[in-house]
Amino acid sequence: MSTLHSIILTSLSLAAAVGAAAQEAQNASSGHTDHGHHSSVWKDASPLVAKVRRATERFKDINAAVEDGWVRATPCVSGPNSGAMGVHFTKPERIGDGVLRGDQPEALVYEPGPGGKLRLVGVEFIELAEVWDAQKAAQPTLEGHLLNLVSAPNRYALPAFYELHVWAWERNPNGSFADWNPHVTCERQAAE
Repeated sequence: MSTLHSIILTSLSLAAAVGAAAQEAQNASSGHTDHGHHSSVWKDASPLVAKVRRATERFKDINAAVEDGWVRATPCVSGPNSGAMGVHFTKPERIGDGVLRGDQPEALVYEPGPGGKLRLVGVEFIELAEVWDAQKAAQPTLEGHLLNLVSAPNRYALPAFYELHVWAWERNPNGSFADWNPHVTCERQAAE
């Protein structure tokens, strides 16, 4: 494993530990809420959403994702004001490789459910800014969608990175590519 991948895994593990402690405190003070917004196929989905759905269908079963080499990178990430992203499982070798492909996200995003079950709600495309900027002149786009820059320091303890969420399995009233989804909650995350 390269030094860069080791640094990423270490940073993600540290972020997960810090986030888990914060989430445990939050869970202690929150109740269970079922938003009832489980996904179904919607006709107005963008081509990228449809591509992500086709590429990730089998990962609706978390066991299939783990068997395919996806590793848990974060506890459930909640929004600063409302909503959440969810629990991220990554393919570390994809982060920082300088490649963006609509059918190969760097992270799968799951919402915690009752009994520790995880429900696939979306994906995240992630590229380290240092790697991307060294090989490309422009801010990254994926099939016409501009990725967001998350500068360092950040809550994930990662170097600056570009990211784009795609809510392929849970509708987001803020848009299919918004970071935070008010239909996703961290309230049911089990204490770690």
